[in-house]
Amino acid sequence: MNAHTAVAAVPGPVPAHIPADLVFDFDIYADPRIREDVQGSYAEALADAPPIFWTTLNGGHWIATGFDTITAVVTDPDHFSVREMQIPRVENPPFFIPLSLDPPENLPYRRAMMPMFGPVAIKAIEPQIRRWAQMLVDKVADSGRCDFQGDVSKVFPVSVFMELMGMDLSRLREFRELAEAFFDNQNNAEEIGRLSGLILGEMKALIDEKRANPDDKLMSHFITVDIGGRTMNEDEILAMSFVLFLGGMDTVTNVTGFAYQQLAQMPELQARLAADPSLIPAFADEAIRLYGVVNTPRLVVQEQTIGAATFHPGEMVLCILCLGSRDPAKFDAPNAFDIDRKRTAHLTFSSGPHLCIGHVLGRAELRILTEEWIKRIPSFRAVAGEKHAFRTGTVMALENLPLEWSPA
Repeated sequence: MNAHTAVAAVPGPVPAHIPADLVFDFDIYADPRIREDVQGSYAEALADAPPIFWTTLNGGHWIATGFDTITAVVTDPDHFSVREMQIPRVENPPFFIPLSLDPPENLPYRRAMMPMFGPVAIKAIEPQIRRWAQMLVDKVADSGRCDFQGDVSKVFPVSVFMELMGMDLSRLREFRELAEAFFDNQNNAEEIGRLSGLILGEMKALIDEKRANPDDKLMSHFITVDIGGRTMNEDEILAMSFVLFLGGMDTVTNVTGFAYQQLAQMPELQARLAADPSLIPAFADEAIRLYGVVNTPRLVVQEQTIGAATFHPGEMVLCILCLGSRDPAKFDAPNAFDIDRKRTAHLTFSSGPHLCIGHVLGRAELRILTEEWIKRIPSFRAVAGEKHAFRTGTVMALENLPLEWSPA
């Protein structure tokens, strides 16, 4: 049950330079082959497609699924730019810093963010992350049942992010709904424009508040941080805050939901984690590999050839990162959830100049939440017969996950 209310995609013409054997129609917003095991059904639906192919739907665009193909695209900003990231293309696409900047323009901004998101900084805030995890697990543990998404996963990383930013935690649900609406309307240019304006308005109000009352939070850091001998102007801070708002409100939530949808089906693994919590970091790593949620777009700015595909300027390429992390050429039994597999590089957080800046925080959040969950709820299952609504597109999501267990 895809929760995305997309308008049916209309096939378009195939450009003359694209060979027929590279055409494979797939609707990234509402393909009927995608089920609640979103990433797994993606792998099934595209198993017979080339590692790079053209779909005539949603304006016509390339889709890359192979590990090597995706890596070639995301590490080559001279040919594949991030300055547009909407499919289909729109006249005035949202602008994010540093996400919409190719190197070297993105580097000063990434350097400004890194001190707040590196391993040392995340280690320092682990007690805060654990406090949120404990509080949310404690709220549901004795009831024997919850909607994991609504009660835990949509609240936990958002609370951590809002505290980091110095935002008003009483508005958590409101901000969460705003982020969800943004991703639910990725192929609706008018609504994206309206929602972008609302988000930017909230970020502007936060900037004004922190200018008047500075603190040690992330927004105050952005206001004062040095980038090349100067501070950022308001437009730069807004563009940086925009991408953090969307990432902080949505992406870790979604990875966590898909991870627990899988764990709920594996009672033996639950028992292993409860008996030996030192295995939980391996669980988090494997969950992140299998359940990436970001599909990253690129705009072709110079002609380039990868394998049999020749990309022309003006075309869009969507890199399905979760499938790069399930590439059978790179991973044994790539679709199996195996915490004992040898740890190897994957593409869930992308690669190259736009490696996700929040990857250390995301790993820490999933690990810590699982440590606290398994302490209180060592055995649980999905409620039989309940459907799990989901969203596809450029950021995929699990909307609900009813779980049940026997209270201690």
